[in-house]
Amino acid sequence: MSIVRWNSRFTFWLLFFLDISIILVINPARSQADIPPSTASPVSNTTLVPASGQSPVFFADRNNTVVEQVTPVSQLLSPVPKTSASPVSNHQVRSPDDNAAMGQVNSVSQLSDIKPTDWAFQALQSLVERYGVIAGYPNQTFQGNRAMTRYEFAAGLNAALARINELVSAGTSDLLRKEDLETLQKLQNQFAPELAQLRGRVDSLETRTAVLQAQQFSTTTKLVGEVETVIGGIVAGNNVVTKQPAPHNFTFQDRVTLRLNSSFNGTDQLRVTLGGGNIASLGGTRSGILGTSDGKTSDNASPSFPNNQFTVTGLRYRYLLGSNTAINVFAQSDGAFELGLSGTINPYFEGSAANGISRYSRRNMVYDYGDTGAGIAILHNFSKQLELGLEYTSINGNNPTENNGLFEGRYVALGQLLYSSPKKNFRLALTYANTYSPPNTTGLSGTNFGPVIGSNLANSTVAGRGTLANLYGAEAFYRINPSVAVNGWVGYSTHRYLQSGDADVWDWGAGLSFPDLFQKGALGGIFVGMEPKLTSLSKNVNLGAGLGQVDKDTSLHIEGFYQYQLNDNIAITPGVIWITAPDFDASNPDSVVVWLRTTFKF
Repeated sequence: MSIVRWNSRFTFWLLFFLDISIILVINPARSQADIPPSTASPVSNTTLVPASGQSPVFFADRNNTVVEQVTPVSQLLSPVPKTSASPVSNHQVRSPDDNAAMGQVNSVSQLSDIKPTDWAFQALQSLVERYGVIAGYPNQTFQGNRAMTRYEFAAGLNAALARINELVSAGTSDLLRKEDLETLQKLQNQFAPELAQLRGRVDSLETRTAVLQAQQFSTTTKLVGEVETVIGGIVAGNNVVTKQPAPHNFTFQDRVTLRLNSSFNGTDQLRVTLGGGNIASLGGTRSGILGTSDGKTSDNASPSFPNNQFTVTGLRYRYLLGSNTAINVFAQSDGAFELGLSGTINPYFEGSAANGISRYSRRNMVYDYGDTGAGIAILHNFSKQLELGLEYTSINGNNPTENNGLFEGRYVALGQLLYSSPKKNFRLALTYANTYSPPNTTGLSGTNFGPVIGSNLANSTVAGRGTLANLYGAEAFYRINPSVAVNGWVGYSTHRYLQSGDADVWDWGAGLSFPDLFQKGALGGIFVGMEPKLTSLSKNVNLGAGLGQVDKDTSLHIEGFYQYQLNDNIAITPGVIWITAPDFDASNPDSVVVWLRTTFKF
């Protein structure tokens, strides 16, 4: 045979026996009894540990005698400079002809893929099992029944290098074996281009992360913003007080809400709400366009910041008291009762964007006798299904004058028991509230007292007299299937006009919701209800000139909307509100309001 053929065969058999030797040394199939972590190295009968007082370059036996110098792990983990090696694709050795014989392979660097039978794969597999360098596999083995790309293999190798470095840094390098360090060094040399590419991507990611951290708003505070613009107006209806046709003017208005949510220990939250806008109520008080609170929209800007004046509209701190109890302390509620820590009862009408067009379609009147002010709320979970909420709100808690303040002024004390089904498709709440307004004080909306919505009689009080009310409500929600949900409520309140007499007020409502209607993320809604109606009144009670004893007719609130989601941040919601017999007087022509809301979230 020729010298060339003899050399080729010699090289082949030499590589074969070397591979067999390596597999016998580090094959993971061997039992723990064959290779215990602390046994002597096959190269030496000495167990290697870091030498006391020496650099990690030196290793010593148990008597602290330096026996050998090896390549330090810090060098193994140092960035690998780019080499002049040809690209991986140039190492392809397979012939274009599928039936052609394999070419000669002298190094793993010539392989385009790493197979489970290759020595490099088995060497890394042994390291994985011995040192636990790659998590995620059920039995802590480096599994695989297919060839890996060199880049995939380099990612595993990089994890092995990082793990070895951790062992050295933690002072547990006595678990390391000399032959493992030599194997790692050999693997690093042969996979230098892939490691350099991998570390280059990591360095780029770290740089981008550092930029994000340097430019982020705050490490503890998240800003959540919402901007609403509305185009709307009255297309039918009279002013119920003057009996004159209401102007049919369309307006373009806006509202901006910014919430700063901060957490200081991961379980608490400080919320500061800033707001401004100029969206006016089409109903509102008796001097409003319609002269009644029927159909009051949910987008109204607070009267405390007209003409886009920006101010603080909410200030609340929530913290956990044990694992099942949360406490809210608020100097200013931002317009919603503070018990809804586990979500609203009626999510599709009372969502974060106030999906319902009107204020009334969102929730029962029991929650609307005073939803802004200062106070405290406590929520306790008896189980995953049952929770109890208690809240005390002082409407004029910031006012130090007579008949005002935290305990002498107008207040609402509310309690609620909420049940949620295990599948979260059914919710039932029973609510009670007690509210009081001292004499000669103004209520939440001008001189009226009541739920702020509904008839003028239901919102009125006796001049110069204090007013007390006990409120009872039941609310339910049921998701029939992912595309249809139904909700409803009934509310009853007793008004006691001190030194005058009593009155009864009722309301009810029912809604249908259609999530993902016509499009993923969209929402359709239909609502029918009766806003708060005064049904009985003591004969000696005088609620003001021109007002009767009770609401004589039945008025229905009919509403429909469709929220079209342009993307995750922008939604357009057209809707209509139809009020029959406004102010519960059939002599008043029906009122119709059309509304087009655009919501931007960021």
